Amino acid sequence: MVSLKQLVESQTGEYNSCVNLNLYDSPTCDRLATQAALGRHLQVLSEAPGGKAVEVRLCEDGYSGWLRVEDLAQLQPAAVAYQAIALSLTQIQNRLPAVIAFTKTAMQQPNYYLWGGNLGPNYDCSGLMQAAFAASGIWLPRDSYQQAAFTQRIEIEELMPGDLVFFGTPEKVNHVGLYLGDKEYIHSSGKDQGRNGIGIDRLSKQGDEISRSYYQRFKEAGRVVASFQPQE
Repeated sequence: MVSLKQLVESQTGEYNSCVNLNLYDSPTCDRLATQAALGRHLQVLSEAPGGKAVEVRLCEDGYSGWLRVEDLAQLQPAAVAYQAIALSLTQIQNRLPAVIAFTKTAMQQPNYYLWGGNLGPNYDCSGLMQAAFAASGIWLPRDSYQQAAFTQRIEIEELMPGDLVFFGTPEKVNHVGLYLGDKEYIHSSGKDQGRNGIGIDRLSKQGDEISRSYYQRFKEAGRVVASFQPQE
């Protein structure tokens, strides 16, 4: 088993994941925070007391989490440091049909809601959004409230296919979906107040019970106008 001291030094300060990896929200590694797909760049930050986990940071979205120390063997030094690619608004808009297609394809696969999931086939709400946009070369930050802050606020009457719709409490956004048009949006929702997986709901008082429940918690809408570039 590779320890942090035995990890091959990277001249760029970054590592590539050789497999899909789980990242956890604490050094105990008992609750998923997010996932790192094969090939993603990450930085190793520190080792937890006891040496059972290391804190890492995903370069593409700046998200941090804890990696089991045994998974260090799945990292290799990155020869070239990650560089965010700036996209024009036109480039982003041209890719939105592919973003929408990604979510619909994901919905056709057997899936369930997975907190922290962003690799598929099982996603959480923001993980599905991040994966769908990333597949077209557009990076969003990881969590729904971060995605809300990152996007350009628009009015509900201005919604167009490819925009994001956000839900939550009066205090905070905690859920996100992708607007499809005709008052419909696609999202991954949980067991308690959703469909336990990816489904399409209506942004309307006239939808079914689940749609109405989410509509009551609708907070705002946002348009993706840039690809996320985390600050160093």
